[in-house]
Amino acid sequence: MEDRREENEINDTSLANDKDLNEQKKIEEPKLGMMFSSEDDGYQYYTNFALQEGFSVMKRSSKCGDDGVKRYFTFACARTRKRKSTKVSFNSRLTSKTDCLAKIRLTLQPDGMFKLTTVVLEHNHPLSPGKVLFFRRNKKSDRHVKRKIELNDPAGTWVNQNLNTIVVESGGYENVPVVEKDSRNCIEKTRRLRLGVGDAEAIRNYFVKMQDKNSGFFYLMDLDEDCNLRNIFWADARSRATYETFGDVVTFDTTYLTNKYDLPFVSFIGVNHHGQSVLLGCGLLSDENVETFVWLFESWLACMSWCPPKAIVTDQCKAMQRAVEKVFPNTRHRWCLWHIMKKSPEKLKCYSHHEAIKIALQNVVYDSLTKDEFEEGWRGMIGKYDLHDNEWLGGLYDERHRWAPIYVKDTFWAGMSTIQRGERMNAFFDGYVNSKTTLKQFVEQYDDALRSKIEKEDQADFHSFNSRYECVTNYRIEKQLQGAYTNVKFKEFQEELKGKLYCYPSIIKVEGSICIYQVIEDVEVGNVRKDVVFDVYFNEVECEAKCMCHLFEFKGILCRHSLSVLTQRRVEELPPKYILSRWRKDLKRKYSYIKSSYDDLAVKVHAQWYNEMQQEFNEVAALAVDSEERRNIVMGHIRELKNRFLSDESMCGSNQPTQIA
Repeated sequence: MEDRREENEINDTSLANDKDLNEQKKIEEPKLGMMFSSEDDGYQYYTNFALQEGFSVMKRSSKCGDDGVKRYFTFACARTRKRKSTKVSFNSRLTSKTDCLAKIRLTLQPDGMFKLTTVVLEHNHPLSPGKVLFFRRNKKSDRHVKRKIELNDPAGTWVNQNLNTIVVESGGYENVPVVEKDSRNCIEKTRRLRLGVGDAEAIRNYFVKMQDKNSGFFYLMDLDEDCNLRNIFWADARSRATYETFGDVVTFDTTYLTNKYDLPFVSFIGVNHHGQSVLLGCGLLSDENVETFVWLFESWLACMSWCPPKAIVTDQCKAMQRAVEKVFPNTRHRWCLWHIMKKSPEKLKCYSHHEAIKIALQNVVYDSLTKDEFEEGWRGMIGKYDLHDNEWLGGLYDERHRWAPIYVKDTFWAGMSTIQRGERMNAFFDGYVNSKTTLKQFVEQYDDALRSKIEKEDQADFHSFNSRYECVTNYRIEKQLQGAYTNVKFKEFQEELKGKLYCYPSIIKVEGSICIYQVIEDVEVGNVRKDVVFDVYFNEVECEAKCMCHLFEFKGILCRHSLSVLTQRRVEELPPKYILSRWRKDLKRKYSYIKSSYDDLAVKVHAQWYNEMQQEFNEVAALAVDSEERRNIVMGHIRELKNRFLSDESMCGSNQPTQIA
């Protein structure tokens, strides 16, 4: 079995630069008969080899000879063995263990040297040479690095700037022995003014600089008749490429347009395969009228090649609503439920029974399973507390199809807006923008936030690729999604599978291959248990299950009610339509090869190559765009190359992902 190396790893953009690759001396692989002066020398050699190849090692065992002296030392891949337990548990643990057999063994010789007497090179899992930083045994701060961070702190140097200094000295971000989170643990982060001049010219110069780094950086500046700056929009190349993959559902975040903040900042946010927020564009606005929002939405749409999202989430705002209707006429628009429910204490405080009204409102909003239930519950609440004259509630009811869960759950929202009690929406720039952040500070904070988010995505990719939650059942469908989905999304599915334990399905109607099931779920509300009934439609021919809770349609995760029917029908494997590509961990996604705006250093070889090819493609397209004959020649060559590369890739073995998202 051949080792699965870097070319088989998903989303691995953490490659050393060309200089490092040329200068780094390749460590010879272990061979029988190699000699070492000590046990530690042998362990250090194997550790360095592991760093080069992309795995972590551990001291597995040592054994004494007949004379009582330790003579045999075994060092193994850290993913050796697997936790054994006969205890049935529904608390699945994240584990990286795969029973890997890769190891070496040293034997003490009569002359005091240590000889390599056993070598097993084959691993039963992919290797990750580009992400060795994230291995627990490799993720440590060198003493001199910690010292530099500590010395810079009294001088007022930010942790991010501190880390950037170390990046430069180390020859690249991927060579740094710490990540940002580790740096923050060394010292308390300080916020200082870093941009000297904060006027429009400084902002423009910053954008020009970003565009020089990558021609894919896009920005527009809106000026009035007197050439005064009114509005700004920008998106870096990675955000634009990310939109191609995760642009089906978008949240327009206006958190910072409130009086609490000095910064009139807005952002377009999507969700990646880990359920993490990804940035799809930003803006600075001078006001909040329809004209301004239309300008911003049209600018963003132009940046994204005029491909509108399928669904968009915004705050409850008439000006935004009108702008969305004009610019995105075919996009499903909903209001953020979390923001609406957050307003209820303020809107209802004038009533003596305001707490009871708030609870009644929550019950109607979150517990209604049908539109009829919602209507009946709403009328009951209005009548009981005499709320007929409340304009806020009246307006909400008139627009209930824009925010009430029962009215919007038939559309896919990628989990981007709340539907359950207690859920909270987190802004992308939480921790980077506060009430005192100025325009001067924000430009640099933008890079800091983007770098941090991308680092977290890389870490999540690494953990999903190198560890997984254990299955809690023997169902093949669980094993199927364990191998397909990222850890976060598999855990969400697993929670539904465990919830199936409290579901009791029974057939209430049969028409040919169509069955209607009634699923009774035993749920706990507060300290009270009650039965909730769900209808599930099942088509045996299509192997299709649809539940009235609409969890799959809304969030892309099969619900416990549908799973209870599928397992009762002895469905062994889920059809492809129930395994969404946007949650998969085994796809190469091209945005991960795009150089980010914060990348000052030429540290990502694949990103460099991608940018170089993209620039050449753009120049060829510019030369051919006015001639149909030239255009046909270009397209012919592109298709020929594409088919050739796909053919080459398919011959590399089953471990190489062939689909690009």
